[in-house]
Amino acid sequence: MNAIKDISQIFPKHLFWDVNPKNLDIQDDKDFIIPRALMATTVETFTKDIQPLEQLYSRAQIVKELQKTKERISNEVCKLVARRYHVKQFLRYQ
Repeated sequence: MNAIKDISQIFPKHLFWDVNPKNLDIQDDKDFIIPRALMATTVETFTKDIQPLEQLYSRAQIVKELQKTKERISNEVCKLVARRYHVKQFLRYQ
């Protein structure tokens, strides 16, 4: 995991439409960054979309933040993450 300070260089700007990504702290704002980075992913783009997160966070951190987020993360994204990291499947919406 690299010590990246400015996430605007690795994530598309449209994912952080309502904040200045330069003001986000990698560690303090991980509960915001992780779900936002995957909010618009699809089955086709998932592998490409999750790779920048894996540069910043451990698998455990990614799973933990997705399990507890209030952001609109689809159940499909949760399934993709669980499958990628070989953890028990979890869903955001029942």
